[in-house]
Amino acid sequence: MNTRLVWFKRDLRAHDHEALAKAAQLGSILCVYIIEPSVWLSPDSSQRQFVFLRECLRDLYRQLQLLGARLHVVTGEVVDVLNRLHQSLPLAEIYSHQETGNALTYARDLKVEKWCHANRIAWHEFRQHGVIRRLSKRDQWNSQWATLMNSPQEALLSIDTVDLPWTTESWPAWENWQRAEDQPAQMQMGGRAHGLALLESFLNERSATYRGGISSPLSAPSACSRLSPYLSWGCLSMREVVQASAEKLEQLPPDSRAAKGVAGFMSRLHWHCHFIQKLETEPEIEWCNMHRGYDGLREAEWNQDHFLALTQNRTGWPLVDACVVMLRETGWLNFRMRAMLVSVAAYPLWLHWKRVGDWLATQFVDYEPGIHWSQMQMQSGTTGINTTRVYNPIKQARDHDPDGRFVRRWLPLLRKVPDSWLFEPWKMPPEVQRYCGVTVGDPGSGEQFWPIPPVDLEEATRIAKNRLHARRVQPEVRAAKNEILERHGSRANSRIRTEGRKSARVNTQTSFDF
Repeated sequence: MNTRLVWFKRDLRAHDHEALAKAAQLGSILCVYIIEPSVWLSPDSSQRQFVFLRECLRDLYRQLQLLGARLHVVTGEVVDVLNRLHQSLPLAEIYSHQETGNALTYARDLKVEKWCHANRIAWHEFRQHGVIRRLSKRDQWNSQWATLMNSPQEALLSIDTVDLPWTTESWPAWENWQRAEDQPAQMQMGGRAHGLALLESFLNERSATYRGGISSPLSAPSACSRLSPYLSWGCLSMREVVQASAEKLEQLPPDSRAAKGVAGFMSRLHWHCHFIQKLETEPEIEWCNMHRGYDGLREAEWNQDHFLALTQNRTGWPLVDACVVMLRETGWLNFRMRAMLVSVAAYPLWLHWKRVGDWLATQFVDYEPGIHWSQMQMQSGTTGINTTRVYNPIKQARDHDPDGRFVRRWLPLLRKVPDSWLFEPWKMPPEVQRYCGVTVGDPGSGEQFWPIPPVDLEEATRIAKNRLHARRVQPEVRAAKNEILERHGSRANSRIRTEGRKSARVNTQTSFDF
């Protein structure tokens, strides 16, 4: 008897899982998740993501168990695992969701496709997130996204299951990947149950603070939905979140703060898919400038000292260093602070986006390649179609942390520094330094040392912007802009409709945020 295999990837749920539902309708199925060594050795993976994954898999195991099925977790490269499965349980069909991942998973899927063809096995892939494969034009993308989001969710009552004829190996420890790191003590827990609880609390309680609350690192941890890791790992489907939000919006008074918050959140759900579509359309933007006219702008001038200052939270700019510490300790940061980190890296520190992007990817539990790499390039100014966004970390601190509560929470060394010096501590007079117990610019002072910024912020930013704009005005660079807009630009005049209610107007300056 040939076997139908359901291959789970970044879709770790049983509800609204089209691949699972379609396969289960046809008879007995084998449910498998494959832990791929090559994926976990890639430069954009990390222990925190692996821990979150394991929690998601445990939750998925319980979900499938309630339906009468069993999840088998196997370690190995996918084609090797498929060969072993095919020898033990001849495979007739494979069911999975499409995945828009990094270059490695893209190459892996090509190998799987080739393997299926050689073995005459049908591989059925289903859309997820509203991303469209082999999309030739963006013109109808919004309407197709809305059609998918408004369609009925997939549901299951029970599953006839097939078991492996051999014993599943124990899950590998992270130490096997030889990339030890500290595990964040304040990281979100993985699994669908946690995601559903957050969705409920956001729609019923926290959405009123969404608009106006998501920019400040003080208010964002509760004002944001915090659903991004559960969407990135597929614990929740985009469709169920969109429909739950639309249903809640219909119940709210139109002019209420909660209604405005839910509408703003829904527009960002749309942008979530819009950005992933860019990577699906052009996978090369993970490692190549979206606009090739910016090639060579930063690549040959890598400054390792600047990179280490950024990643080791010793740039000397308190808000930057506090954000790096928070990210290290929690695996999450709100969008404006993410954008500020990339801006500081790209302009005053003049670092190329690729290596900075790999580092940030390992820090984010909610790392979503399609969003991450487009945003890295947008904030670095290499898309050629977006307004240059340069965030001044001193101004951002004054605007979004005026009392210094965020900086003092994550940087204990600065807790005694007076407000007047807090965001520029390198300017403190010696007597103030002695009072605060902080020594500026002297590495020999040990734990009480506060670094002087590696560059003059204003001067370095001015030079960086001038260099970028000198490229932007070149005729050949300007000429290529329309082609990029045609391939990746939003169709901003359209409106998103969900279950009859108009959400916030999409606008090219809106950024992805949860």
